[in-house]
Amino acid sequence: MTNKMALITGASRGIGRAIAEGFAREGYDLTLTCLKSEALLMEFAAYLSVRYSISCQTFVGDLSVYSNVDSLFKGIDDIDVLINNAGISYYGLLSEMQIQEWSRVINSNLSSAFYTCKKAIPTMVRKKSGKIINISSVWGNVGASMEVAYSASKGGLNSFTKALAKELAPSNIQVNAIACGLIDTDMNSHLSPEELSELIDEIPASRMGLPEEVAELALSLVSGSSYLTGQVITLDGGWI
Repeated sequence: MTNKMALITGASRGIGRAIAEGFAREGYDLTLTCLKSEALLMEFAAYLSVRYSISCQTFVGDLSVYSNVDSLFKGIDDIDVLINNAGISYYGLLSEMQIQEWSRVINSNLSSAFYTCKKAIPTMVRKKSGKIINISSVWGNVGASMEVAYSASKGGLNSFTKALAKELAPSNIQVNAIACGLIDTDMNSHLSPEELSELIDEIPASRMGLPEEVAELALSLVSGSSYLTGQVITLDGGWI
């Protein structure tokens, strides 16, 4: 019996890395991508292959460019799970944001999910099975000052999730999103210790979430009911 295969984007660090290890632990063969940290990703893939006795291939490139996604999928023969985790943030006033910066956030966080889904769906439809999980943000639900482009991209990803779930449900493919709150990753590196402390004070759980907790939720969505689809599940310690 062959292992199931999961594609996880943005897997060299943070949430993507934790998800990759969680799926490797469950016996999935993996394809992992990152934007530019090739050495880090290859080292991680080698570790997962040895530690969990799985196959783990890597791809380095900007998935906001469709030709790169096309190249990625030329190396993928089969796929059972797609985790769209790759994304970037931008912190600053909208009035001071450059046009190219807006396009980069929208394309990295939203268009890339369209590209990967477009390539993965035909195989899933043929098999009449598949799971797609989009890693979103609470700011996609409610919006954040100084993060308008990021909020817009994640809000778009939430609607993308709900609409695509309806489209694919007849083919027994489930599409859900995880709207993360404050998770302990490099994406929060622009925050000072004082700003982080103030944010944590607002969270009823009184702490940041862990990447491993996002991974646990992703695994539960993959192994859970096929009747659960089109949902944006908030993981934020009761914050929003």
